[in-house]
Amino acid sequence: MSYLVLARKYRPKTFTEMVGQEHVVQALTNALTTQRLHHAYLFTGTRGVGKTTVSRVLAKSLNCQGLDGTGGITANLCGVCQACTDIDAGRFVDYTELDAASNRGVDEVQSLLEQAVYKPVQGRFKVFMIDEVHMLTNTAFNAMLKTLEEPPEYLKFVLATTDPQKVPVTVLSRCLQFNLRPMAPETVLEHLGHVLDQENIASEPQALRLLARAARGSMRDALSLTDQAIAYGGGQLQEAAVRQMLGCADRSHVFRLIEALANGDGKSVVETSEALRLNGLSAAATLEDMSMVLQRMAVLQAVPDMGEDDGADPEAAEIARLAGVMPPDETQLLYSLSLHGRQELGLAPDEYAALTMVLLRLLAFKPQTSNSASASAEKKTLINPHRGATAQAHPPSAPAMASVPASPATSAPTRQAAAVAAQPVVTTVTDPAPASSKTVRWQPAQQPQPASPVQALPVRDMQPSEVPPWEDDPSYDPEGCATPDQGYDHDSDAAVVAMPVRQQVEPRASLERYMPTTEVPQIVATPEGEFWHKLVMDMSEAETINALVRELALQSQLVARDIDTWMLRVERESLNSTTSRERLQKALEAAGHAVRLTVEVGRVQDSPARRNAVAAVQRQAGAEAVIRNDPMVQSWMRDYDAKVVPGSIKPL
Repeated sequence: MSYLVLARKYRPKTFTEMVGQEHVVQALTNALTTQRLHHAYLFTGTRGVGKTTVSRVLAKSLNCQGLDGTGGITANLCGVCQACTDIDAGRFVDYTELDAASNRGVDEVQSLLEQAVYKPVQGRFKVFMIDEVHMLTNTAFNAMLKTLEEPPEYLKFVLATTDPQKVPVTVLSRCLQFNLRPMAPETVLEHLGHVLDQENIASEPQALRLLARAARGSMRDALSLTDQAIAYGGGQLQEAAVRQMLGCADRSHVFRLIEALANGDGKSVVETSEALRLNGLSAAATLEDMSMVLQRMAVLQAVPDMGEDDGADPEAAEIARLAGVMPPDETQLLYSLSLHGRQELGLAPDEYAALTMVLLRLLAFKPQTSNSASASAEKKTLINPHRGATAQAHPPSAPAMASVPASPATSAPTRQAAAVAAQPVVTTVTDPAPASSKTVRWQPAQQPQPASPVQALPVRDMQPSEVPPWEDDPSYDPEGCATPDQGYDHDSDAAVVAMPVRQQVEPRASLERYMPTTEVPQIVATPEGEFWHKLVMDMSEAETINALVRELALQSQLVARDIDTWMLRVERESLNSTTSRERLQKALEAAGHAVRLTVEVGRVQDSPARRNAVAAVQRQAGAEAVIRNDPMVQSWMRDYDAKVVPGSIKPL
């Protein structure tokens, strides 16, 4: 006897043997039990999830005769009657399967429908099963619509497709649709274990996990891969052999890459990527495995209680350890890079080089930590806002100071305000050290500076661990900052950056700066222009001119008018068409001006369109003036640096 592959040998023969499709099984079982049967069923889903299997089981349920030959429609199949055995063997005369992928024309469908007029020969129902129904032509679909909508009482249609979007809605509306979902890896793993127990084949749990993940929700693919792995491993299923067969990277490589990225170790990342190249492991599979591990890490970081494991997964402990090493934000970033990086592998000439670039990208986008902050603190500069030049950083022994002049008669608040207005902003950049090792004190200034027209506020950049001097120094006197003999003193190895602060402008000036500006059209007003503007507006309002005729009237200037002849001037030759000129002349005649029009091309200085534009600009300026003079708007501009969005002011 020839060998029967696992996918066919272990095809479910009853509803109870089906796994992973409980929602479909429950609906069909209840329908069979209550005898509420539809005349057409449509099963959708990806390959290998049980569409053909459920159609055969449904056909057996409709025609099962029971153990004694007197049974009826049932969801609990006997499996021994002639109908059950013949359908399993593919020789039941009243069950017809049509592969629409190879029989997609109207002739094949009509040949099938011709059998619908005959009653069943052996069974209770005729069942027509059309697989991959979306492959039928539009003519074939149209040929079966009437029979599909009103079939004989003894006929049932069962349609199956992997792409329901290509099935016409006229067919979908006539069917009861069930979507068979891809199976979870845990479901596939459990079923593979059951099959291998029946076959008495030894297997490693991790090998079955690899096969379950590689099946991607298809039980048929999982069983086919298991057949291949048994042959590859010489009758055994071992993790190393299955990884080699699938081209999957060892999870130890994935763990090593993630740990190296968490530690910022670029050398280890490159070395591990080179090891994948030497072992011939798939770069795409590596990124896929990384995505799976990172997803589990993100779940553990968000919900630590879900990290409790019963020991069934040997990788759980290592994943939990990595979840504590890598920050959550980096986990999310690396997960996104792994997903999008798989699309970039095909664009690169070398997929391993592309893999290395994808992994190193995380190091380039790695958030700044305390180590990187300490390295960046070594770059210290001093900027003089009065000279506009960059000076060298202070040597360790030279403290940075700033002071302002003040008179003895000046009050403390006034002196303090003068100091703020005169001194530049001093930003102290310090190394990320504990607060106890960095102190800021006041000491007499060496040289007073003249008052600056640039108003500034002191700003000091400090690490979160430090506290301001006015909180940790009891001797600090806020009044002292305004005296002429006091200034800043900081640690010897810190540099200062002096930056000017924008001088506060008056509300009106600030408002005018952000007000939209509109260029006012220039016109040379003439009496003829006033007359022509009023006449054109009246004709437009009366709708005696429109389209190109209206455009000709608006863009033209009345140069001269006689008793029976008017001369117009336009700037574009395209407006001076014979049809437009004749229609405008008829409109003028209807308005009481029976004249002959002549049109010349030249410079236009007074046209209705220009007058309308000037009026619109004036209305816009009036509306902007209302906003400009509003006290509330001025307070917003002054206090909150609000801006008027250009073009947002519309006149009523």
